[in-house]
Amino acid sequence: MDWTHYRFRSLWTLSAAPAIVYEALERAEEYPRWWPQVREVTRLDETTGIIRIRSLLPYDLRFTARETRRDRAAGVLEIAMSGDIDGWARWTITAVDTGTLARYEQVVDVHKPLLRRFAVPGRPLFRANHRLMMRAGRRGLAARLEAV
Repeated sequence: MDWTHYRFRSLWTLSAAPAIVYEALERAEEYPRWWPQVREVTRLDETTGIIRIRSLLPYDLRFTARETRRDRAAGVLEIAMSGDIDGWARWTITAVDTGTLARYEQVVDVHKPLLRRFAVPGRPLFRANHRLMMRAGRRGLAARLEAV
């Protein structure tokens, strides 16, 4: 097993319409306004930016995100990531009876030296840290969508 390889999946049920959720998620530069752990997003051009995240554990992750798919009709937003983490992440937005299901999938390899050094003993903490970040993101987006 490669202890620095991660697969994550989160499901967010939101009361807003799929088009509204999609529009909020496609504006990554606004994530820091509603997602506390996304500390900074710096646009480099129309499809690329540098993102800095930090959850509960005392370390930042920095990576370049490059848009690889933006398909409003299919409800898909996908990026490739390189830097402290390499891999991809995808949002898939679908309608459900109560509003929207936003499915987040991520597959990454960790390159940040500190996290690689503690890959085996730290893995449960790193996974819990990610869960906390995703939970806060869902709450932040839900609150933002209700305020709009």
